[in-house]
Amino acid sequence: MKAVGARLPRYDGVAHVTGRTVFVDDVRVPGTLWVKALRSPVHHADITRLDTSAAETMKGVHAVVTWQDVPLLEYGHLSALGIPADEPLLAKDEVRYKGQPIAIVAAEDEETAMAAVAAMKLDLQEKPALFDVRKAFDADAPVVHQWGNWYPHFEAEMDRRQIRKGDIDRAFADADVIVQGVYRPAAIEHVPVETQSCQVVPEANGRLTIYSCTQALYFSLGVVAAHLQVPLNRLKVVGGTVGGGFGGKVDTATETMCCLLAQKSGRPVRWRWTREEEFLCSSTRAPWHMEIADAVTEDGWILGRKMLTLHDSGAYARFSPYGLTKHSFHHTGAYTIPNLHFDGYVVFTNRVPTTAMRGFGVTSVSFATETHVSRIAEVLGVDPWEIRLKNANRIGDTSPNGVAYADPSTVPVVKALADGVGAKLAPNLQAMTPAAREGDLLPEHLVAQIGNPEDH
Repeated sequence: MKAVGARLPRYDGVAHVTGRTVFVDDVRVPGTLWVKALRSPVHHADITRLDTSAAETMKGVHAVVTWQDVPLLEYGHLSALGIPADEPLLAKDEVRYKGQPIAIVAAEDEETAMAAVAAMKLDLQEKPALFDVRKAFDADAPVVHQWGNWYPHFEAEMDRRQIRKGDIDRAFADADVIVQGVYRPAAIEHVPVETQSCQVVPEANGRLTIYSCTQALYFSLGVVAAHLQVPLNRLKVVGGTVGGGFGGKVDTATETMCCLLAQKSGRPVRWRWTREEEFLCSSTRAPWHMEIADAVTEDGWILGRKMLTLHDSGAYARFSPYGLTKHSFHHTGAYTIPNLHFDGYVVFTNRVPTTAMRGFGVTSVSFATETHVSRIAEVLGVDPWEIRLKNANRIGDTSPNGVAYADPSTVPVVKALADGVGAKLAPNLQAMTPAAREGDLLPEHLVAQIGNPEDH
């Protein structure tokens, strides 16, 4: 307890500022081979020929791996939850995004590895590509995925995340104004200072030691073991120091492929992505398309919300179903809206697969909801602080999925923000608390949604 409230130095601070922290790329193992990948030069195509024989016979090349060398080709981070995998470790019959790995090579040095990749013969039959989630539902849209152009939520047995609460038709009928908006935050590259990097060492006892920059060590351990079809105790993953991740290093980008090369060559291998590879091939934060229509009263109550979300998953699912699920639960933001009609889709495109980034699924919808509340205030000519504080979550209010809030922080946070920017709140607004609704803060349209926090 001596640490509570105390100003303590970071345990890793001195090593960081003096340059003594050991990252994956600092690990040096004698006899290490360099890894490079043959990647798709196009966004969408069938593979009609792959010939790696010239690379395999080059001097200095110790291993070439294609999909045929992978014991279990498809396995995802959500497979352990019973959700089917859809992404091959190495492309087999087709490529779905530019930069998708097709074959990998381990050689004595970087130049030889690059020459081996250049010697591989790859013939492709290019196909139309899809990049705009809004066009994925058109009858003539290119088909990206074997499941179609949007994800079938297997556990829910429906093709979308769907939330229904209250009586949305009545809310819109009772509204004084309908305020609509469309919000489209773009893809963001994480740009970690440390690019994807991995070192794998085959040990004398048959185990593989994996030096990884993963943010999710046990996720990666399970994924590698599944692809290799080996028990977990045949792998030792050394992680801990990540040179920037922000969600982008949740994916297991390099570890399994390095393990396959180490097994085949019997030598340690290292794969450090170039900055060009990081920009071209690493996952990004997903682009989102969000359409909101709110039924509001002239004095600033939000009676109901209709919302459509299209989440750009890129070429494969990865964590996107999880991200959309979080997104759906937060689609009202920090505000209580009693009547809801939400549909959310994970849409496949021929972009690099997207992944987590800082509040996965929630940051994007927070941007949309806060911008939309400000739009409502502007349309009505009402104080934006008043709208936020009236509609703010309070004790006993229920979330989009029916959970009663026990300790919501919206009211004190909004008041603190107002104070921080020098906004003078009216006395009735300044007096507001997160306590359970009563009086003027419990109008008729909010009565039915009140719940008991002790029930959850």
